[in-house]
Formats: sequence, C-alpha cells, structure tokens
Amino acid sequence: MLTSLRSLTAQQRHAFTASFLGWSLDAFDFFILVFCVSAIAKDFQAKPSAVAEALFLTLAFRPVGAFLFGLLADKYGRRPVLMLNIACYSFFELACAFATSLHGLYWLRALFGIAMGGEWGVGAALAFETLPKEGRGFFSGLLQEGYAVGYLVAAAAYALLFPLFEQIHWHGYMVGWRGMFIVGAAPALLVFYIGLKVEESPVWRQGGHLAAAQSSPAESRLISGIKRYAPTFLFVVLLMTCFNAFSHGTQDLYPTFLEKDHGFSPALTGAIGITYNVGALIGGIFFGWISERFGRKRTIIAAALLALPIIPLYALGHSLFVLAAGAFFMQFMVQGAWGVVPAYLTELSPGPVRATFPGLAYQLGNLITSRNAVIQARAAERFGGYAKVLAVTVLLVACCLALVTSIGRESRGTELTA
Repeated sequence: MLTSLRSLTAQQRHAFTASFLGWSLDAFDFFILVFCVSAIAKDFQAKPSAVAEALFLTLAFRPVGAFLFGLLADKYGRRPVLMLNIACYSFFELACAFATSLHGLYWLRALFGIAMGGEWGVGAALAFETLPKEGRGFFSGLLQEGYAVGYLVAAAAYALLFPLFEQIHWHGYMVGWRGMFIVGAAPALLVFYIGLKVEESPVWRQGGHLAAAQSSPAESRLISGIKRYAPTFLFVVLLMTCFNAFSHGTQDLYPTFLEKDHGFSPALTGAIGITYNVGALIGGIFFGWISERFGRKRTIIAAALLALPIIPLYALGHSLFVLAAGAFFMQFMVQGAWGVVPAYLTELSPGPVRATFPGLAYQLGNLITSRNAVIQARAAERFGGYAKVLAVTVLLVACCLALVTSIGRESRGTELTA
C-alpha cells in the first residue's frame, strides 16, 4: 500500500487528493443533515420521518446531477467541472442554514442533491484516468472511504460544535442546527486548491480531441454508449441499488436510533459516529486492497455476507460498548464492500462516457432507494423503535448485494483508454 502511494507523481497525487477531498466534503455536507434530524424535527415541530423526506429528496435528485455534470465533464474536462460541482454543493449547503420552513429546506436539499450527485462520477474519472493501473484496488478503497472520512468529520463536528451552537442566540433565535450548515460551506475552499494544483486527466486530454472531431453532441454519445452497453448499464444500476440500500440503510438513521431508542446525547452519538466511521475507513481500504488479489466480485460478496453475523451487536445490543463495537464492525463490512466500487465501476465503463456512465448508474441506484430513510423512520414510529427495522434492513440488503454481484463479470486489471 505504501509502495503504491510513493510511486505516484506530483500530478497523480494532486488529482487523487482533489477527488478524495471533493468526495469527503460532499459526504460531510450530506451527513450534517443526518445528525441534525432530531434537532430540525424539534425546531419545526415535526416528526423525524417528515425531516427524513429531506434525505429522500437529496438522494432522489442526485441522478440529475450525475447526468448534467457528467455530460459537462465528458465535454469540457474533469477538472473545471469538478470545481463548479464543489462550489455548487457548498453554496446550497450554506443556504440550508437560512431555511425558514421545512418545505423550504426540502427545496434546498433537492438542489443540494443535484450538486452532490455530480461529484462522484467526475471525481472518480479524474482520479482513475490519472492514476496508474497498478494498485487501482487500493486507490479505489482509499477514494471511496473519503465518504467515511466525511461522515467521521460530520460526527466530530456534531459532537463538538452542536452543543456550542445550542448555546448561541442570534436576534432571539437559537443558532442550533443552522450553525452546522454554515460550517458545511467550508468545502468551497477546495476549489482554489484544484485551480492551483490539479491538471486535467491525461486520458480526457487524449479523448477530448477525438470527441471534438465527432459531429454528434455529448448527449447523443451518451445515449448511444448506454444503448451499446445496455446489459452492463442495467447491471450496474441494479448493483448500485443494492449498494445504496446497504450503506444508507445502515447509516442514515443510526444517529436517530441512538438518540431515540437509547437516549444518547449529541456528544455521545457523535462519538459513536466517529467510532464506526473509523471502522468504515479501515474496512474500505482493506477490502479495496485485497480486491487486487482476490478480484472485485469475490471481495464484495465476502464483505456483504460478513455483515450478517454482526446484526445482533449492531442493532439489538443494549449497552454503549456493544452498540459501538457492532457499529464499528458493521461499517467495516459495509464500506469494505463499497471500497471496491470506484475501481469496479470505472473498469466497467466505456471511455467516451466514463464521467457520466458510472456516476449516472450510481445515482439511479440512489434514486431507486431514496425513500429508504422515510420508510425506515415510519416503520420505527409504527413499531415503537428502530432496532428491528435496522436488523431486517441489513439482513435483506446484504443477501441481495451478494446475489446481484455474483451475476456480474470480473473486471480486475482492465486497461482504461479514451
């Protein structure tokens, strides 16, 4: 692993760092809302399931962003579009701090979802078209765990800053959860780093000349590319549906579960969030690394099935230490499976639409599962708690993910060309 890092040129390091930070800060902004569900519900005098609609809208609109920003990146380059993408999601995150109603927050989270949806595909294309083929599995795990890093930072910010914001008042109103969204505007600073240090993808520079020579617009090339690779595209959409149910089904309402079912404070909930995201980070890097030896498919299947014996600790435990341990190992497996995704999807994607194809399939999977949090919250309200809901979710989606992965093709070692 260290050898892979040391072998990178300055250009490759900057491209990977930009992609990693873009995805980390994207996740950071998303999970701020996850931690603030209870506080927002209290402020607007609503149920947690009503606030969970904002999570649904964020996920539902992500395919729009994957399509729009992916097209722009395939036409104008990965680097400038990544900068635009980060600026957009930072702006809408800041705007959420000034929402005056729950419905206003819904609209802002939908716009945030569009901006958020474009980052993954564009960032992954920039990274993997710049990095060497050797060690791609390791870099895949490391890149994807930018998501866990963002979640971890959100957990730390919630534990440290939210109690402080609850003590601050502005014109008679408690800052509270709104302060968290103001902090969420910080990723905009990353735009300056990309502008100063990051170069365009060499594969896109090579293919950009080819694309410019074609008479058909980017939209036509995307449609023809999807038609040509329809079986692969449909498989990836189905795969990402399972993956998104696996991650969002185990993560999005876990802080609410800790606060509602167990009465934990924001500081304690944030501390547990840090714990299980450390597990996610280690798991993603580990499984991404071993996918270079055992293959993408076997690694995903193993991680998914190893999540099953952890369910009793993760969802049905009663003590702080049992729940923290269960959450740690659950996210080790969940994000372990996810650690293979950037490399696997990039290797399956055709060159001319590589910024759009995997990102769009990823976010369509998000769209299909976007009401997951709402369904879970309503089920918990009906049955008197989140524990059984979370347990059943893991059991179903882990088995589905293993089954769907088994029907795909192996892609390890694929050459990426324009």
